[in-house]
Amino acid sequence: QVQLVESGGGLVQAGGSLRLSCAASGRTFGNYAMGWHRQAPGKEREFVAASTWSGASDTYYADSVKGRFTFSRDNAKNTAYLQMNDLKPEDTAIYYCAAGEKLRPLYVGAPDYWGQGTQVTVSS
Repeated sequence: QVQLVESGGGLVQAGGSLRLSCAASGRTFGNYAMGWHRQAPGKEREFVAASTWSGASDTYYADSVKGRFTFSRDNAKNTAYLQMNDLKPEDTAIYYCAAGEKLRPLYVGAPDYWGQGTQVTVSS
């Protein structure tokens, strides 16, 4: 049974930082695309960041987080990370880890697997 389990969410003041983790189990994700989406209250789920299996050289970010968020992955640990710096109140959302064989479906919100989500709240 494949599982993606997120952790690291919480409450932080504007300008602060958080690091989210996504631990994958049930199969090896080293050759899978992995990434993050988020959903704010009353809004649709949106893409945040993702990479193909090859990692840093093929990583994509939403314009709203470029320069502030950094996606990384440790394929040996089957784990993906999202380092979030200079957080803003508009970053408040539930953050979902995603994984899939192809990047494009993940990017448009149709990955093979979703995690259960972790809440990030940024106070002003």
